[in-house]
Amino acid sequence: MSEVRFYHLERQSQMQVLPLLLSKALERGHRIVVKMDNAANVERMNDHLWTHDPSGFLPHGSSKNGSEELQPIYLTDKDENPNDADVLILCSGARSEMQGDFTLCCEMLDGHNPEDVSAARARWKEYKEKDFDVTYWQQNDRGGWDKKA
Repeated sequence: MSEVRFYHLERQSQMQVLPLLLSKALERGHRIVVKMDNAANVERMNDHLWTHDPSGFLPHGSSKNGSEELQPIYLTDKDENPNDADVLILCSGARSEMQGDFTLCCEMLDGHNPEDVSAARARWKEYKEKDFDVTYWQQNDRGGWDKKA
């Protein structure tokens, strides 16, 4: 059964945190699908990943770039897995019905948005009812993550 991790963002934005999570996943040999809630956010993240760290590089692309099956990190607003990824990251309120197709699904939620937190609680219950291995990670003062549940 797939593992689902909730990442509760409180100290940094999704734009700050996502490149770090992607970098760690790549270091561990994973292929990743990042699902956003709309095409505009896909393009915004695509641009951000090219420029977020002038001394680093995260190999990624979207349907706009083509060769979806070759992208180590694939950005999309659709429920798809064209690069045969084993990790799914849900951002900007995006939802998926494909969690079971991945080894790991990470849901990022904005801790400053009560609607986001409430929706995450409902999804937590749904995942538990479907027997997913669900964990909750909260950002600490140093920007790292503490497992809370």
